[in-house]
Amino acid sequence: MYEPIRTPSVHSPADDADFPHRSREEELDIQLAGHLAALLAVTDELGLGAAGDRIAEQVARLRGAPPARHAALTDAAPAALHRRAHALAGRALVVAASRADTTAAILSAQRMDAHTEALASASADTAASAHLVGAH
Repeated sequence: MYEPIRTPSVHSPADDADFPHRSREEELDIQLAGHLAALLAVTDELGLGAAGDRIAEQVARLRGAPPARHAALTDAAPAALHRRAHALAGRALVVAASRADTTAAILSAQRMDAHTEALASASADTAASAHLVGAH
Protein backbone atom coordinates (compact mmCIF):
# COMPACT_ATOMS: atom_id res chain seq x y z
CA MET A 1 0.00 0.00 0.00
CA TYR A 2 2.79 2.46 0.94
CA GLU A 3 6.12 2.60 -0.77
CA PRO A 4 9.04 2.27 1.64
CA ILE A 5 11.26 5.30 2.27
CA ARG A 6 14.44 4.88 0.27
CA THR A 7 16.44 7.87 1.48
CA PRO A 8 17.70 8.43 4.99
CA SER A 9 15.71 10.86 7.10
CA VAL A 10 17.04 14.35 7.67
CA HIS A 11 16.16 13.80 11.32
CA SER A 12 18.47 10.84 11.82
CA PRO A 13 21.54 11.52 13.97
CA ALA A 14 24.84 12.14 12.23
CA ASP A 15 27.04 10.19 14.65
CA ASP A 16 29.51 9.20 11.96
CA ALA A 17 30.07 12.76 10.72
CA ASP A 18 33.61 13.82 9.81
CA PHE A 19 33.64 17.04 11.81
CA PRO A 20 35.05 17.27 15.34
CA HIS A 21 32.65 17.46 18.25
CA ARG A 22 33.36 19.48 21.38
CA SER A 23 32.53 18.31 24.85
CA ARG A 24 30.35 20.35 27.20
CA GLU A 25 33.49 21.23 29.16
CA GLU A 26 35.19 22.58 26.03
CA GLU A 27 32.11 24.63 25.16
CA LEU A 28 32.03 26.11 28.66
CA ASP A 29 35.76 26.91 28.43
CA ILE A 30 35.16 28.79 25.18
CA GLN A 31 32.18 30.64 26.64
CA LEU A 32 34.04 31.57 29.83
CA ALA A 33 37.07 32.77 27.89
CA GLY A 34 34.80 34.93 25.74
CA HIS A 35 33.11 36.56 28.73
CA LEU A 36 36.46 37.16 30.41
CA ALA A 37 37.95 38.61 27.21
CA ALA A 38 35.04 41.04 26.95
CA LEU A 39 35.51 41.94 30.62
CA LEU A 40 39.22 42.46 29.92
CA ALA A 41 38.44 44.93 27.13
CA VAL A 42 36.21 47.02 29.41
CA THR A 43 38.70 46.74 32.28
CA ASP A 44 41.51 47.98 30.02
CA GLU A 45 39.32 50.86 28.85
CA LEU A 46 38.75 51.84 32.48
CA GLY A 47 42.54 51.84 32.96
CA LEU A 48 42.55 49.15 35.66
CA GLY A 49 45.91 47.59 34.84
CA ALA A 50 46.35 45.17 37.74
CA ALA A 51 42.81 43.82 37.41
CA GLY A 52 43.31 43.53 33.66
CA ASP A 53 46.47 41.51 34.17
CA ARG A 54 44.64 39.02 36.42
CA ILE A 55 41.83 38.64 33.90
CA ALA A 56 44.33 38.22 31.05
CA GLU A 57 46.01 35.37 32.98
CA GLN A 58 42.70 33.50 33.16
CA VAL A 59 41.92 34.09 29.47
CA ALA A 60 45.38 32.78 28.58
CA ARG A 61 44.84 29.72 30.78
CA LEU A 62 41.52 28.93 29.11
CA ARG A 63 42.58 29.65 25.53
CA GLY A 64 46.15 28.43 25.75
CA ALA A 65 47.45 31.75 24.42
CA PRO A 66 47.61 35.29 25.82
CA PRO A 67 44.77 37.58 24.73
CA ALA A 68 45.28 40.58 22.52
CA ARG A 69 45.09 43.67 24.70
CA HIS A 70 44.28 47.16 23.63
CA ALA A 71 42.35 50.04 25.09
CA ALA A 72 39.90 50.86 22.35
CA LEU A 73 38.36 53.99 23.82
CA THR A 74 34.63 54.30 23.25
CA ASP A 75 34.19 57.66 25.00
CA ALA A 76 31.60 55.99 27.23
CA ALA A 77 30.99 57.40 30.67
CA PRO A 78 32.88 55.59 33.43
CA ALA A 79 29.61 54.67 35.16
CA ALA A 80 28.36 53.00 31.96
CA LEU A 81 31.63 51.09 31.65
CA HIS A 82 31.40 49.95 35.27
CA ARG A 83 27.82 48.74 34.70
CA ARG A 84 28.91 46.84 31.59
CA ALA A 85 31.91 45.33 33.38
CA HIS A 86 29.65 44.30 36.28
CA ALA A 87 27.29 42.52 33.88
CA LEU A 88 30.15 40.77 32.07
CA ALA A 89 31.70 39.65 35.35
CA GLY A 90 28.30 38.27 36.36
CA ARG A 91 28.07 36.25 33.16
CA ALA A 92 31.59 34.95 33.67
CA LEU A 93 30.70 34.00 37.26
CA VAL A 94 27.70 31.96 36.12
CA VAL A 95 29.76 30.03 33.56
CA ALA A 96 32.69 29.58 35.94
CA ALA A 97 30.35 28.17 38.59
CA SER A 98 28.78 25.89 35.98
CA ARG A 99 32.15 24.39 35.08
CA ALA A 100 33.38 24.41 38.71
CA ASP A 101 36.30 26.74 37.93
CA THR A 102 36.97 28.17 41.38
CA THR A 103 39.75 30.53 40.29
CA ALA A 104 37.68 32.19 37.57
CA ALA A 105 34.61 32.29 39.82
CA ILE A 106 36.50 34.07 42.60
CA LEU A 107 38.04 36.53 40.15
CA SER A 108 34.63 37.25 38.59
CA ALA A 109 33.01 37.79 41.99
CA GLN A 110 35.83 40.14 43.01
CA ARG A 111 35.39 42.14 39.81
CA MET A 112 31.64 42.36 40.39
CA ASP A 113 32.30 43.71 43.90
CA ALA A 114 34.84 46.23 42.62
CA HIS A 115 32.48 47.55 39.94
CA THR A 116 29.57 47.69 42.41
CA GLU A 117 31.77 49.73 44.75
CA ALA A 118 32.84 52.04 41.91
CA LEU A 119 29.22 52.61 40.93
CA ALA A 120 28.20 53.31 44.53
CA SER A 121 31.09 55.73 44.92
CA ALA A 122 30.16 57.53 41.68
CA SER A 123 26.51 57.87 42.71
CA ALA A 124 27.53 59.15 46.17
CA ASP A 125 29.76 61.78 44.55
CA THR A 126 26.92 62.82 42.24
CA ALA A 127 24.48 63.07 45.16
CA ALA A 128 26.94 65.14 47.20
CA SER A 129 27.56 67.57 44.36
CA ALA A 130 23.80 67.92 43.77
CA HIS A 131 23.35 69.11 47.38
CA LEU A 132 25.99 71.79 46.93
CA VAL A 133 24.42 73.39 43.86
CA GLY A 134 22.23 75.92 45.68
CA ALA A 135 24.33 76.24 48.84
CA HIS A 136 26.04 79.52 47.94
